[in-house]
Amino acid sequence: MDNFSNFQSNLTSKPQEIKKSLYFVQGIISRWPWFVASLIVSLFAASLYLKYTPPVYSIDAKLFIKDDDNKGSQGMSSIGGLNELLSTTSTVDNEAEILRTRYLMEKVVRSLNLDITYRLEGHVSASELYNPPFRVEFLKKVKSIKSSKLNLVFKNNGASIFNDDIKKDVKIGEYFTLDDIGTIRILLTKSNVAPDGDFSVQFENFDNKVNALMNSLTIAVPNKMVSVIDLSLNHAIKEKGEDIINKLIQVYQQENINDKNRVADSTILFIKDRLSIVGSELGNIEGTIQSFKERSKLADMTEQGRLLVQNTSQYEDQLGKVILQISILDQLTSYLKDEQKNKRVFPSGMVDNEIFAALITRYNSLIIERERRLLATTEDNPFIKNLDQQISGLRQDMLANLSTARASYLLTKSNLEKNINQLSSQVGTVPARERTYLDLARQQQIKQDLYVFLMQKREETAISKTSNISSSRLIDPPKADSTPKSPIKKLVYFIGIIVGILVPFLTIYILGLLNTKISSKEDITTATDVPIIGEIINNPNLTSIVLKEDSRSVISEQFRALRTNLQFFLGGNDKKTIIVTSSMSGEGKSFTAVNLGVVLAISGKKVLLMEMDLRKPSLSAKIGIDNNFGFTNYIITPSIEVKDIIRPSTVNDNLYVISSGPTPPNPTEIILNERFASLMTELKLQFDYIIMDAPPIGLVTDAQLLASPADMTIYVVRHGYTFKKQLEIVQDLSFSEKMPRLTILVNDIKQSNGGYGYGYGYGYGYGYGYGYGGQGYFDDQAKNKTSFFDKFRKKN
Repeated sequence: MDNFSNFQSNLTSKPQEIKKSLYFVQGIISRWPWFVASLIVSLFAASLYLKYTPPVYSIDAKLFIKDDDNKGSQGMSSIGGLNELLSTTSTVDNEAEILRTRYLMEKVVRSLNLDITYRLEGHVSASELYNPPFRVEFLKKVKSIKSSKLNLVFKNNGASIFNDDIKKDVKIGEYFTLDDIGTIRILLTKSNVAPDGDFSVQFENFDNKVNALMNSLTIAVPNKMVSVIDLSLNHAIKEKGEDIINKLIQVYQQENINDKNRVADSTILFIKDRLSIVGSELGNIEGTIQSFKERSKLADMTEQGRLLVQNTSQYEDQLGKVILQISILDQLTSYLKDEQKNKRVFPSGMVDNEIFAALITRYNSLIIERERRLLATTEDNPFIKNLDQQISGLRQDMLANLSTARASYLLTKSNLEKNINQLSSQVGTVPARERTYLDLARQQQIKQDLYVFLMQKREETAISKTSNISSSRLIDPPKADSTPKSPIKKLVYFIGIIVGILVPFLTIYILGLLNTKISSKEDITTATDVPIIGEIINNPNLTSIVLKEDSRSVISEQFRALRTNLQFFLGGNDKKTIIVTSSMSGEGKSFTAVNLGVVLAISGKKVLLMEMDLRKPSLSAKIGIDNNFGFTNYIITPSIEVKDIIRPSTVNDNLYVISSGPTPPNPTEIILNERFASLMTELKLQFDYIIMDAPPIGLVTDAQLLASPADMTIYVVRHGYTFKKQLEIVQDLSFSEKMPRLTILVNDIKQSNGGYGYGYGYGYGYGYGYGYGGQGYFDDQAKNKTSFFDKFRKKN
């Protein structure tokens, strides 16, 4: 195996992916100051965030829901079981839903004036005040206040208020009007002394404030086996958050008591209406009796009449109670059939019937449950529609029960009337005046018994109402955590560290993605195994030929290093034909071919430059000769001999040129002509080196057709010009072995580039190490700019 093969096998020992990873890691390590600066900035930003972000605390409470049957006072059991009729039934989940309703939170916001926020303004941020030294009182509020901020600065007897739209001075305690807010006044709360400092009052939209509090409130039932509801609120002020939960529980408990009292209120209202009617009827009967006595001059009943009344009294009492019950049943039936009252609670305790009492309890529970649900939903909700179906079914059951009970009372009434009629047969022996009086007295007794019964029920219901208490009990009062829930100091600093690392990391990564052109040696070595034979720095003089026999410039030495590496790669004396190509135009392949030919000619070798870019020739122009006659003429004209197209250059006596000649319409066929092979055979006998300036291999295939007579290929890439993607062409050519002894030359390296420059070296062969640190070796070093420290050293 030759030297070139050994060199290439050493380079291909590591996979390309590992090389890319190592190169990326190396790029990160080399930019460690970026990470240090980013960490400092991110940690400083984290500390500022912690300093000026108000802490948010979690305020927690526990509410126990009593799961008893009566849900009221025990005293009610002594008055006919009305407690059971007046109570409501609910589950823990239902109560949790009620606590989440907007209706309750609106009451909390109104009660605590939470839609007004007071703040003490600072230089950077403002701090909220829960117990401010002043307060705003409304006389008249606009219908819907939009979020508006009012700044205040207190003076001796007043305050200056201002914002973006208004600026005015007001007196403490006097009302003034703001168009967007309403009529308000400012009152001092702690003393008559005006507080110092800059304050602000934030008037928030009522609905928005309610929504914000509902979003920050969490209500959960952690254990379905235990009737306990957990309430949690996130708030920046501990005391304010605790007061909000306390007020929410108070409002909830009062609403719970109100629900229970509604059954009693409905019963009392029903009794009141009946008492008015029965009282009027009783008064009429008593007046009739009095008038009858006065007209009949009846002082008292005879002994016979008195005995008759005594014998019939027990039947009359029973009949009166039955008639009373029938009357109540008729009233309740009318109440149930009234469509306007179908969604109202039903009076309880009016019928002595256990089945009907149970139906009333269930009916009222569903009515109250429906009204509670409607606080947070609409009548179109499937749950509400299901409740309506249950209520409708219960109403029909209650009507059927009332009808059955009425039929039973009618039968009892009929039997009692028969017994009374049997006794009434004796009435004929009583004088007519006494018979009339007896009938009036019986009617009076019936109405009086009904009136007393209603009065008794009203008192019982009123007593039961006062004994109602809430079905819940606060077992764990609201208490804020000692440490804030957010921001969490350790988490903020941790995020700051992560951001401090990620920002430069992503920046390096993105810059790598955006940098699509070759900028460093690693861009080449990580993309291909093809060896780099040399590097040529930027030529600021823009001359085509940069070498002379006595030249000691850096670029001259780089071409000399290239010559040394070239001799190392070619090895034997019979290997002398070199192809110079690139990916596209403008990468400097013709510049490289010319100067490589010059540096070889200076060493005493006879060198031939062949302008084989038949499509866009430029080599002859760089040498300073025309290309009117050359290679294409030789190929298409058999009479032209080899010596006719070889032309000496004016650059060096050992340098000769074959120009391209006229541009042919078919460059590929010209190269494939059999005269080309014979031409190359004869030229190899006459010259030590043959350098072919081939077309860009990334554009056309002409360069690959020139490979057969060639011994080596120099693939020119230009720093900051050649795309990294084009290195895949080089790797593919190397893998497929389409080009002989493929190498890479990096051209036009900028001296200011960190990855390339004087200090890089000249390749892998002899001459390695020229660069900075070798002062005095190069003629053009004096032209380079010196640093401040170099000037300082010269002065000293």
